[in-house]
Amino acid sequence: MPANLTPQYQKAEEEYRRAQSPQERVACLERMLQLIPKHKGTEKLQADLKSRLKEARESQQEEKSSQKGGKRYRIPRQGAGTVIVLGPPNSGKSRILAELTNAEPEVAPYPYSTREPMPAMMTFEDVTIQLIDTPPVSESHLEPYLVGFVRSADLVLLCFDGSSDDAPDETAAVLEQFAARKTVLDAHSGFDEDDYSVVHVNTRLLVTRGDDPDVATRLELFREVVALPFAVDRVELERAESVESLRRTIYDALGVARIYTKRPGKPADYDAPFTIPRGGLVEDLAGKIHRELADSLKFARVWRDNELDGQTVGRDFPLCDRDVVELHA
Repeated sequence: MPANLTPQYQKAEEEYRRAQSPQERVACLERMLQLIPKHKGTEKLQADLKSRLKEARESQQEEKSSQKGGKRYRIPRQGAGTVIVLGPPNSGKSRILAELTNAEPEVAPYPYSTREPMPAMMTFEDVTIQLIDTPPVSESHLEPYLVGFVRSADLVLLCFDGSSDDAPDETAAVLEQFAARKTVLDAHSGFDEDDYSVVHVNTRLLVTRGDDPDVATRLELFREVVALPFAVDRVELERAESVESLRRTIYDALGVARIYTKRPGKPADYDAPFTIPRGGLVEDLAGKIHRELADSLKFARVWRDNELDGQTVGRDFPLCDRDVVELHA
């Protein structure tokens, strides 16, 4: 019997995937159990959710009672999306952060110069996107907290040094480290259909030093080691046009749409657009602004270049990038 999961449940599931703490996971799982349709087709999923809720509550209690332990980092989500910059030593992660944001990470020719995560904001046109530089991952080392960072990310940029003969094996080791922890770097995000404990995370392979004359050979060697499920982008950080192209690539890969809002009788606010998933609905925008607004929303008016001029629409109307929306509750 098919599960027939509702859109509300699917949204709660996505919030759970993005949860960064035991407290957030507990709240999300409780909501998922409330929303999941109760029938034979979801019995296995309901049992799995209850098991995960028990584990999350135990983790929550352990965190409260623990006085010391491994490093923990909590970085609040900001902007149109959270992008984790990941890779082996000396793969160009910190340089990417330095070129795309105003941050000043230590960029060094020796490995392991990044010792803790560093968040910074990248600007693309009229939106901001959160980038987080991370300590390097190797065959023998992975900071435990990075698994949670990656699983909750909107996008992972997996860095591959196009000038290094070691890049194919070192980058494959990164993939293996996360796969061993039930985290699959993939072309999409979501839970595995066959094993709910496995999370797939939207990823792009970012080839740094992309103008190296032997980069194609090194990529071919990498493909012999790993079946790449995600897109490959080359970047040469010495060229300004390559850096600007990377900004667009990151924004497009997030799969979001910018929506401008306006109050009745007032001009639209073009300074700080809201972002919703590409193909999202009016009710998604309302929920992004405030949950109570989503509950009380009656209708909206939408302006779209050369198509709509204040048309009255319902809460299930799909929005497009750069729409102007006036919400009425």
